[in-house]
Amino acid sequence: MAHHTKMHGEIRDIPRAVAQLLAAGGDTMAGAGAALRDRDPAFLTTAARGSSDHAATYFKYATEILMGVPVASLGPSVSSIYGRQMRLDRGACVAVSQSGQSPDIVATAGMASRGGALTFALTNEAASPLAAACDRTLHLHAGPEHSVAATKTFVNSCVVSLWLLAEWAQDKALLAALHDLPEALSQATALDWPEVRAALETRASLYCLGRGPAYAIAGEAALKFKETCLMHAEAYSSAEVLHGPVSLVNRGFPVLALCAADAAEGSLAEAADAIAKKGAAVFATTNKVRHAKALLVVRTGHPLTDGVALIATFYAMVERVAVGRGIDPDTPRHLRKVTETT
Repeated sequence: MAHHTKMHGEIRDIPRAVAQLLAAGGDTMAGAGAALRDRDPAFLTTAARGSSDHAATYFKYATEILMGVPVASLGPSVSSIYGRQMRLDRGACVAVSQSGQSPDIVATAGMASRGGALTFALTNEAASPLAAACDRTLHLHAGPEHSVAATKTFVNSCVVSLWLLAEWAQDKALLAALHDLPEALSQATALDWPEVRAALETRASLYCLGRGPAYAIAGEAALKFKETCLMHAEAYSSAEVLHGPVSLVNRGFPVLALCAADAAEGSLAEAADAIAKKGAAVFATTNKVRHAKALLVVRTGHPLTDGVALIATFYAMVERVAVGRGIDPDTPRHLRKVTETT
């Protein structure tokens, strides 16, 4: 099965998918940024599940860091199960779903609209129910994705959300970094961290750590380990892991610390080193570590886009881990491509 998985093909397609988005999305994104500037929201909310929710978390950290505007995740059940209308009239809502079909996310977007929010659908399906429920559709332009495990749609969700932010802020440095991403992603998908793969061979459980925007990347990494490798993985902020979860760490326990070249890099390196000193097999995407093992990474020239390159390399690795375990990552146990929760 070596390297004939759909997932592998879709990971290799990430740079092209991002380039396609950047080429096709300009007018839409400029208009969306202008709409946000006009609204000048006091807060933003997000609605998403699964991989899309990790993209929403990435957007949350990036927005709070760049704009100083708080972003909260709406619990979809509040509207879809409990039937509660919320007051969102000074806000904007970003709903993320690659299929645009999840009934509870569609219901939440509709509720946000009725509550007065300016609503955005981030979806790979422009004709979907989610797109119909929102004021504006931000098309992912990722092309068809056939593997159940989302890879290029997750990356494009992150890129669209950062692009929305860059247009809202009129941030030239972030816009330039986004347009340079396809080249960085070509390099990032060519790496696959063989030293991490070796450390995982006999293990059934691991931690993924992050801080700031990279905490969202750690969440997506942990989900992919569960989904494609049938491994138990938990994501923690590097600030939280020492408050209790570290008790589970024994000799050789694998820990993947994902960090960008940003303000959190030093504190994440310190946490990685502290856990490595307890005997864990800690790998970190920074050369600031002394006890953990530094991984080769591709930097993007901007702290907010670094996480996108990190997840691209991670995907290349995790697909190989799955195949090495004799698992087909295209068809994870008990899962389908479109998950319809209510």
